[in-house]
Amino acid sequence: MKSNTGVRSLNDMSKPPYRLNDVEIVKHRPPKNNVTPDRPYAHLVEQERAANGQIVDVATLFLTNRECPFRCLMCDLWKNTTDTSIPVGSIPQQIDFALSELPPAKHLKLYNSGNFFDAQAIARDDFTHIAQRAQAFDHVIVENHPRLCNRVCSQFREQLGNTTLEIALGLETIDPAVLPLLNKQMTLDDFARGVETLLAADIVVRTFILLKAPFQNETQGVEWAIRSIEYALGLGAGCCAVIPTRAGNGIMEKLQADGYFSQPTLSSLEIVMDEGLKLAEGRGRVFVDLWDLEQFAVCPLCVRSRRDRLSQMNLNQRILPQVSCSCRELIL
Repeated sequence: MKSNTGVRSLNDMSKPPYRLNDVEIVKHRPPKNNVTPDRPYAHLVEQERAANGQIVDVATLFLTNRECPFRCLMCDLWKNTTDTSIPVGSIPQQIDFALSELPPAKHLKLYNSGNFFDAQAIARDDFTHIAQRAQAFDHVIVENHPRLCNRVCSQFREQLGNTTLEIALGLETIDPAVLPLLNKQMTLDDFARGVETLLAADIVVRTFILLKAPFQNETQGVEWAIRSIEYALGLGAGCCAVIPTRAGNGIMEKLQADGYFSQPTLSSLEIVMDEGLKLAEGRGRVFVDLWDLEQFAVCPLCVRSRRDRLSQMNLNQRILPQVSCSCRELIL
């Protein structure tokens, strides 16, 4: 039986849902996009509120490299990856190309659709050259799997000199029934150890949190996203980025058709942002992902104003008045 929000939660089921492995997840994929190892697949400059309260320009590079070995259930980042390791020197070449096309920025974000410290994705021989380029910035942000947080991270931190390092880790959810079903190959203990390792090496921690993971209804999605923010901040994460879970990678469409997943509403994202900012006051920052936000809204009249509100809250880290509208969106 489905809940009144259109998705069967674990509480609705007489037995646990099927657990999907790598083979099943890959089987449902659409084709990858065409990418080349000498170019990032996207690059842009965006504004972000830094830990010191300043609003800074961030040069954000989406690097092309080998696909992540962790095939998480909800991930679609593999679409812009290669099947094999790219040649040594490719990543510095990509960075040079992107920075030559972008205006100056204070912070550098190097996202590689997986794990920065996966040697099959980014060659160890490239780290020195990457660090030399990153030294032109005040702060650099990369992403990594919690189980790959080790001495290599602190070595890269040392290579950066005076440039500070932040590593983004995917927590996703602390829902004990759902996390094992995401095929992330990580426990909460793994995550906590990863955070501890990074903080001990003077590395700032950012964490990614899902809003309404598969197997959660709307109410559970909001509740567990808020609880996950509180958990991450409690471990010492300085920033939590909330990402509404989307369809689009093949297997999520299957889950949607089977009643195990539906996308969250814009109202739910607003609730999580409001509550997250309350939790983060004096402890860190909370951002919500605004990419393609329109797909989560049901009212075309207010979506732009609601996007602008969330964008300002991302930058100012203050709760702003709700946008009023004649629409009657179902919140929960």
